[in-house]
Amino acid sequence: MRLGRESDKVEDRRGSGGGGAGRLGLGGLILALVALYFGVDPAVVMQIAGMGGQGSSVSAPASGGAPTDEAGRFVSMVLADTEDTWGPLFAANGRRYEEPVLVLFSGSTRSACGVGQAAMGPFYCPMDRKLYIDLSFYDELKQRYRAPGDFAQAYVIAHEVGHHVQNLLGISAKVQEARQRLSEREGNRLSVRQELQADCLAGVWAYHADRARQILESGDVEEALTAAAAIGDDRLQQQGRGYVVPDSFTHGSSAQRVRWFRTGLEQGSLHACDTFAAGVAVN
Repeated sequence: MRLGRESDKVEDRRGSGGGGAGRLGLGGLILALVALYFGVDPAVVMQIAGMGGQGSSVSAPASGGAPTDEAGRFVSMVLADTEDTWGPLFAANGRRYEEPVLVLFSGSTRSACGVGQAAMGPFYCPMDRKLYIDLSFYDELKQRYRAPGDFAQAYVIAHEVGHHVQNLLGISAKVQEARQRLSEREGNRLSVRQELQADCLAGVWAYHADRARQILESGDVEEALTAAAAIGDDRLQQQGRGYVVPDSFTHGSSAQRVRWFRTGLEQGSLHACDTFAAGVAVN
């Protein structure tokens, strides 16, 4: 994967005192494990964990400046490439792309959505328009989920940026409002459509970035597809508890995630990513 400049929108909190496993206390750790087991939206768990002060010793956010290590700089370059892609795409539609901030943290950190932990994986907080990632997730992706490679890592960032795009377009707010009126089962289905659209938007980024800057190398697409398949709800549930409960899916199955990333990658169109359209099958 070929990348260029680094973004100036990276906030490195690693080593700032905001990390550390167990900082949420026993209750927070249990909530994190429940989230992983049942496929619950991490933002919901963070809001719950962040509301109660008991047992919490997570430090306030402190910026350590731009990352200087190889892994941190790579993430910064991926973020910069998403900026160089979505900026022109928004401008072509008469809109201004507001670039998100990406926060690097270790263990746990505070966000406007509550306290986030590494165990929850990368996440996007629409309230502060920031992406959060503990880079140990990439070790997990490589070792536990057998999805190595730099483009697999880039796909993870691009997916979270996809959520930022949804936020800017007003999609996230509409989904959140609709979920409040729905049953848990129907709300989960809506969440799946939102997550699959973020996968598709990650593919749209790759489509335009490659045509503008030739970022893709041999094997890159396969890396991303492997990563998308590795973190499907069905595969995670099968690994975690030995069986699958489709009604509890919140992100989509492996096949769904692969399909929608590939749709964005092959068509490069936001219109192709309308997973909410009537009659669109997400399976």
